[in-house]
Amino acid sequence: MTGLEIGIIAVVLMLVLIYLGMHISIALMLVSLISISMLRNPELATRMVAAAANDSLSSYLYGVVPLFVLMGLLVVISGVGRDTFDVFQWLLRKIRGGLGIATVGANGIFASITGISVASAAVFTKVAVPEMRRHGYTPKFAVGVVAGSSVLGMLIPPSLLMIVYGVLAEQSVGRMFIAGIIPGIILATAFCAVILLLSWLRPGFMMQDKTQTGAVEDVAVEETPLTLFSKLAPILLLMTLVLGGLYSGFFTPTEAGGVGAFGALLLALGKRRLTPGKFYQVLGETGYVAVSILFLILAASLYSRMLALTGLPMSIAQWVTALDLSIYHFLAMYLLIIILMGCIIDSVSIMLIVLPIVLPIAQHFGMDLIWFGVITVVAVEIGLITPPFGISVYTVKAALNDKSVPVKEIFKGVVPFFLTMVVVLIILSAFPALSTYLAYRY
Repeated sequence: MTGLEIGIIAVVLMLVLIYLGMHISIALMLVSLISISMLRNPELATRMVAAAANDSLSSYLYGVVPLFVLMGLLVVISGVGRDTFDVFQWLLRKIRGGLGIATVGANGIFASITGISVASAAVFTKVAVPEMRRHGYTPKFAVGVVAGSSVLGMLIPPSLLMIVYGVLAEQSVGRMFIAGIIPGIILATAFCAVILLLSWLRPGFMMQDKTQTGAVEDVAVEETPLTLFSKLAPILLLMTLVLGGLYSGFFTPTEAGGVGAFGALLLALGKRRLTPGKFYQVLGETGYVAVSILFLILAASLYSRMLALTGLPMSIAQWVTALDLSIYHFLAMYLLIIILMGCIIDSVSIMLIVLPIVLPIAQHFGMDLIWFGVITVVAVEIGLITPPFGISVYTVKAALNDKSVPVKEIFKGVVPFFLTMVVVLIILSAFPALSTYLAYRY
């Protein structure tokens, strides 16, 4: 059996194992070990596991993963998500659809210090959904805007997906962070524009009849500039500390993660939200998330080496070249595959499976890998809100704990945001400078 045949069988077997319910990292490791044993010998396979572990996880860079996870979880505990939403709610109280826009704005700010979409979805389901429903917004819109805007956490830096892509593509994580700023702002702005359009063109999708629902009228809450500043200052200070130090070059990504985690700890302590029990819980969850990601990266490193031994990536690159496809034909096929995979597989797994095969092709076409990473992250994010997997949708459902709002209603609510993300993805694909301008300027 040739190396190419072994490579094809390995990819198919891995997808079958994942479909049958095996954890992605175990499937990657198992298939890689079997394939390398068939290509060479079992002894080499075990040596490659050790080499992959040493080479992929010994880097100082990987310290950024648990630090940013810890920072995000501490921010969730501190309750600044609610404070941020309160500020946006007051500022936009007189705009039709203002609470929806407030949710997007607060999610964008919250995303800039968490980097985890699931955290944003869980927090704003508790904070924003009850408030929107109380003011007469339909349940499907209320949960839809939370699930839809939660994906900003994976694009606006710091982002765990950006870290994973940077490691797999051997690109600067700091540069990947900076590259996500303009696309993140564009996506958040597009979400706000869609909410305004819905409020005028499809008011029935957004609002219920207040005479039937008993919704309250918007009451102007007395807020002073000092009160607003006191609510927004902590999160702005943390953003400035982490992102300012990172973009100015004063901090490396890992140092920024450490400073951010310490700042989030002080914030949680200052608000008296962090008990010893909660702190222990946060540390345990940080370890669980970080180890899961790092083990996935280890498995992906072994998988990449196995594919290189089979010659499959190079063969696929030569086949694509022989088809005489243009760069945009290839890009369209690639993004479509990513979006379809998002219907059944989680975000990190998609990147670990696809990128080792696709990156050589992208380099063959002369694509900028920073830009390629940004559009990959956006395409992967779309999978967070597409059925049947849609992890952000299920996070909202679990956090809401309301039987009157079935999962089907949440998926209906995210449709406008799904379509918006597709449009933004097309724009980012057509204009690479939107992703690369800041990345190469600083």
